[in-house]
Amino acid sequence: MTPRPHGRTPGPTGARRGRAADACRRLGAVLAAALVLAGGAAGPAAAHSDEAPGGSDVRVAVLAVTPALPGVTVTAIEAGARLQLTNRGPATVEVRGEAGEPYLQVRPDGAYENSRSPSTYRNRTLAGAPVPAEADPGAAPQWRRVSPRPVARWHEPRATWPADLPRAGPARAWSVPVAAVGGTAAAGTVASVTGTVTPQVPPTAPLWWLLTLVGVGLVALLGLTGAPGTTGARRWYGRLGTVTLAVLSAGAGCGALAYAVARERDAGAATVGELALALAQAQVWPVLTALGGIAAGGYALLRRPAADFALALAGACVGLFPGIANAAVFARAVPPATWGGPAARVAVAAVTAVGLGLALAGALRLRTAIAAAPPRAAQSRKP
Repeated sequence: MTPRPHGRTPGPTGARRGRAADACRRLGAVLAAALVLAGGAAGPAAAHSDEAPGGSDVRVAVLAVTPALPGVTVTAIEAGARLQLTNRGPATVEVRGEAGEPYLQVRPDGAYENSRSPSTYRNRTLAGAPVPAEADPGAAPQWRRVSPRPVARWHEPRATWPADLPRAGPARAWSVPVAAVGGTAAAGTVASVTGTVTPQVPPTAPLWWLLTLVGVGLVALLGLTGAPGTTGARRWYGRLGTVTLAVLSAGAGCGALAYAVARERDAGAATVGELALALAQAQVWPVLTALGGIAAGGYALLRRPAADFALALAGACVGLFPGIANAAVFARAVPPATWGGPAARVAVAAVTAVGLGLALAGALRLRTAIAAAPPRAAQSRKP
């Protein structure tokens, strides 16, 4: 008789358990990596959202500066949460506070705020800030430089809908006094920035969430096509599934990148340099995850062995940032982007659906590939 070796050869059940353990480890790695990126992104995203809300249900419009001041333009930014005054003329332009006191000055060499003006503190954030005792609208101004650029941005309570009124009805007019000061021909000119604030009907958020979940399910179904390398009739449409998922990953990355650009343009970034700086400061994680989605799509098209893992990881990150992180637009009529409300909601829904669907599809394909792999070779223990 041939002596039996010490140890046992794993049977089909043991092989399946080993493959299941491998699948759990890989899927756990995908989830852990996505959560690590999510935790790292929480700081910058939260810091930006304090100044740029996820949307609004009122539309703020700037109509004119009357009379016109040379080189002065005023626009509403961040879904109407702030006003931006740009001064490209030779004169110093002064914004008056709610009590008529000097509040801001935009000079050719930068923007300044009056530390004695109560508006300096009330308008610092959307919720306002405590006004210190030394703030006195009748006191002599104390100017403090806040920006080297001739651009001022501030929350303007006069350009908001009254909190004690229902958000319905016709538009309300608002105005903010400004004046040209200094030794120029326009000095002494007092003007008004005028505009309107109009209530908007908010969208039906549950409908947009439902559409997003349907999209997640449709993309996840592609995970049932199997993975490249599986045998039989599934091989050809497994490769087709890889190409489809790769294209979706790259498309979601491009859409996420475009939405990040639209957000920063709405936040006041006008030039290429300003836009690049704003993206690096306020949209760093959405931009990185968008680029990751594009890279994962290219990686999968090259038929790399870890393509499904890359697609699952990139999809989870894109679905979180800037997918779910921007989902406030589902419930807000005016998005914090240069796009219209419907376009912004479609973009966020598509990025979220494709991202989360990719994560599920990649996980299913990982499971299929592991289940189709041959059992591990038996190892004998030493006597």
